[in-house]
Amino acid sequence: MESRVLARDELWAIAELQHGFVTAQQALDAGVSKQALQMLVHRGTLVRAAHGVYRFPKYPVGEHDQEMLAVLWTRVPEAVLSHETALDAYDLSDINPNRIHVTVAKHRRFRRAGGDGYVVHYEDLDPHQIGWWDEIPTVTATTAIAQCIEYGTPTYLLRQALERGHARGYLKTAERDALQQMLEVRHEQ
Repeated sequence: MESRVLARDELWAIAELQHGFVTAQQALDAGVSKQALQMLVHRGTLVRAAHGVYRFPKYPVGEHDQEMLAVLWTRVPEAVLSHETALDAYDLSDINPNRIHVTVAKHRRFRRAGGDGYVVHYEDLDPHQIGWWDEIPTVTATTAIAQCIEYGTPTYLLRQALERGHARGYLKTAERDALQQMLEVRHEQ
C-alpha cells in the first residue's frame, strides 16, 4: 500500500528552510491545492503572515524572521536582502536601517499590501553578487556596499563597512580599494 504525503508535511519541509514560512505559490508548486492550503489555515496549522505568505505557528520564532518574510513578501524567486539591510546583516557597520531593503529584478513591477516596512529596489543581479545570510538570500558584502554608495548611505558608515569588511574577509583588497574609489567620487560630487 502506497502512503500519501500529507499537505502539512509537504509544506513543513519547505518552511524548515525558510524560518517557518511558505508561500501560496510554493504550496501550489508542491501540489497542495488552494483549498487544502485554506483548510490548513482554518485549522490553525498555518497562519497568514502576509498576502500569499503563511507561517507554521509551531515553528520556533527566530531573530531574523522579519527579514525572511520581507524576501517572501515580494513573491518573486530572485528577491534578496540588500543595501543597508545587508550591511546590518553582515555587521559591517553601526548602521540601523529603519526599513528592510529588498532587491528584485528590474522587470518586476508590483504593488503589494503590507510593504510599509520595506524598501524595494530594482536591479538585475549576477549570481556572483548573491550569497546567503542566516539561510536568507542576501547580496554579498561587496554588492551591499556598492549599493549603499549609490543609495546615499552616510559616508562614515560606509568607511566603517569598508574597514570591517576587509578585516573580516568579506572584501578582498582590490574590492575594498575599488569601493573606496567609488565612495570618494560620490563624496566629490
